[in-house]
Order: sequence, then structure tokens, then C-alpha cells
Amino acid sequence: MALSHRIVSEESVQRYVTHASERCVQDLLAASRPELYDDWKLYRIKRGVEISRRSQGSVMLVRGRSFVDVPPSQIRSLASAIETAKQWDPSFVEGQYLRSVQENLDLLRLVFSGGAGPLFRNREFIVYERRETMDDGTQVIAVASLPRELAAGIYPEESKLVRGLLMQSGWVIEQVEQSDACIVTYVAQVDPAGWLPKWLVNILSVKLVLVIDDLYRLAQSFK
Repeated sequence: MALSHRIVSEESVQRYVTHASERCVQDLLAASRPELYDDWKLYRIKRGVEISRRSQGSVMLVRGRSFVDVPPSQIRSLASAIETAKQWDPSFVEGQYLRSVQENLDLLRLVFSGGAGPLFRNREFIVYERRETMDDGTQVIAVASLPRELAAGIYPEESKLVRGLLMQSGWVIEQVEQSDACIVTYVAQVDPAGWLPKWLVNILSVKLVLVIDDLYRLAQSFK
């Protein structure tokens, strides 16, 4: 049964997501340039993905970075398509487009598996997705949750799901000169909400950025 919610104005939604998504794009670009910050700590390298972490509040900010020998346009089209998400993200359950705010800015509903057992209910996120191509050709896909009040007005919460918070996430896809390869950076900071210890949340966030390799393998299958 859906939980009660109140209506929010279209103007307030558009104003928030426009400014928040622009800021998220800049944050992702900064995170993709390791030379700008010295507080990223290398955690491990697994499946060709360099995984780093940075303390930011109670939930760790995690970054995955990898060289992939497929064109940037192919990575972008797969990373931003709900229809193919199940093929490269094993935790993805379902998603839907809720509305378009601008040509390159949409509101989405995403549901991810919480795992087995009663403490691990599926997590739902009401997010914006902004897609930008920068002057140098770098492509950015910025995804983050709307504030709870705005999200509830757009799509009511369901009692069988836990509504989590994507505090910051997204992709930065940089063309490697004179090749069809690119460097892919994926950043995630997720608060799944509900009853989960912070140490487990941080472990799950580290696993999350390994989807870079899953996405790469899917892209390769289309070559």
C-alpha cells in the first residue's frame, strides 16, 4: 500500500533539480581528476578497476576508475539506459522514467535488490539524471536523489520498499586521444536507509563501483 504524500509544485522540482544536477556534474568532474585532491585513498584494484575512498560524512564516498577499449559513446548509451541496466548491474531490479525536466535532465525511479532476509528489503530511489557533454568531449552522467519531501510528492513511498538516498553518483567518460578507448570513472555515495550498520553500507558501496567492469564486458559483447 502506498504511503500518504503531498503534492509539490512543478516549479520547485524544476528549480531544485536544475541547480543540484549542475553542481553534481562539477563534483563528478572534480572527482575524476585525482590530481585535484590528495584525500582519496587507494583501497584496492580488482577486475581492472582502481577503487579509492574518501571520507565525507558518515557514508564513504567511493570512486572506481578504469581504462576500457570501447568508444565513449557506447559506454554512455549503456550507462544511461534503464532498459539495459539489468545486463550490467546484478543488483538492479526495475526502473522507470517519471518525467522529463529538460532535454538532458530526467526524473527516474530506480529499485535495487537489498539481498536476502527480512533486514535486506529492496531499496528504492527517486533521482534525477543529467547528461552533459563538456567542451573537451568528456561525457558526464550525474545521478542523485531528490530530497525526501520532493521525492514523496513525485512518487509516493511503498511500504514494501525502503527509500534510500543516492547522495552523489554518476559517470565521467573521458576519450583517450587517437583511439576508440576511454577512461571511465564511477563515483557513488549511497545511504540505503533502513537498519543497516555503516560499515556494511561502506562495503556495499565499494562493491557498487565494480559495475564498471560489468558494463565494459557488456559493451565488448556488442563489438
